[in-house]
Amino acid sequence: MSHSISIHQARRIALAAQGFSAPRPKGRVDRRHLRKTMGRLQLLQLDSVPVVVRTQYMPFFSRLGAYRADMLDEIAYDADEWFEAWSHEASLLPVEMEPWLRWSKQGAREGNTWRHLYSLAQKDPGYIEAVLGEVKARGPIAARDLEDPRRRSGNWWGSRSGGAVALDWLYRIGALGVRRTRNFVKQFDLLERIVPAEIRARETPTLESSLDELLMRSASAHGIASADCLVDYFRLPVRPAKARLELLVEDGRLEKAGVEGWKKPAYRHPEAKLPREIKAVTLLSPFDPVVWNRKRIKALFGFDYRIEIYTPVKKRKYGYYVLPFLMGERLVGRFDLKTDREARVLRVLAAHAEFDVDFGEVATAAARELVTLASFLGVDRVQVGRRGNLAKALRTESLALG
Repeated sequence: MSHSISIHQARRIALAAQGFSAPRPKGRVDRRHLRKTMGRLQLLQLDSVPVVVRTQYMPFFSRLGAYRADMLDEIAYDADEWFEAWSHEASLLPVEMEPWLRWSKQGAREGNTWRHLYSLAQKDPGYIEAVLGEVKARGPIAARDLEDPRRRSGNWWGSRSGGAVALDWLYRIGALGVRRTRNFVKQFDLLERIVPAEIRARETPTLESSLDELLMRSASAHGIASADCLVDYFRLPVRPAKARLELLVEDGRLEKAGVEGWKKPAYRHPEAKLPREIKAVTLLSPFDPVVWNRKRIKALFGFDYRIEIYTPVKKRKYGYYVLPFLMGERLVGRFDLKTDREARVLRVLAAHAEFDVDFGEVATAAARELVTLASFLGVDRVQVGRRGNLAKALRTESLALG
């Protein structure tokens, strides 16, 4: 290992890599800000649950403050600068990354991955070809709008319509891409209509060079991380990706380091910055890259976190849709939030702070940030409930803000 890093330094390196060392823009946030942020994140996880706002809109808010959310859709689905791929779950990525993801599509075509879809596609190739032809003629198109959607009956397609399975398969093998309507309805179109010809014409990289590229992008987004986290960012095949990590170290493209309290070595991107301090104050989506790997945030921030959406109500500890709260280089609290669009209210159903923080300081900062979030969401006020050890202090601060 080249050197040892304190846990506080590791936090600052990680948060700087994610764009939290710079202050939010003072003026209007425009597309350039979103493009720059995407360049740091490398990808954006998608999720359809709109409890607060659909999760893909939150990482930009967390780093930039309130902005016009439609810009994301304009960049991704109108201008085709970003495209959907199955990477860290369903994700948006810059279109220039398409060649580096072809290994995944090749694996699907050969039946090495998505084996259930592969098996179904082999049973009725004629239907698959018909669906592809219809997309070519009519796309973009949703499964329900196919001429023969093969609705849920029989056992060929299981729990989904035959049309949905066929479109999903064609997406996995790279024949189709995804567009979204403004209400997040998934439509499929030929990938060649989404990814520019100049990018599609590039030679397909080898698996090894693809893994190297994606690991370096992952390292750039992490700043410093364990091997497991670097591999998980783009959901790479574990064994071959970890083998490439060691080669990247040998080539001097990554640096190996020890982090205080970590049992396994860490890998640092050579261009990762170590700021003197982090001044960020923001709420994070449950699917933000800072927090989506639960083992990482436990090791890095000492913060136990899980999504309790699928936990029975009586067994939930913090709430249904809980957003961690970042202050400086620490995760200091968590808030169970819900946007009541009909009443135009951002409801704080529960507010919890970590026990070793200044509750008054956290409540003051959180109250201001919740007002900023409410403005971004287009609602008129914040209403704080009574659940959680921070609720009383937060309610007092919120009332003071009016």
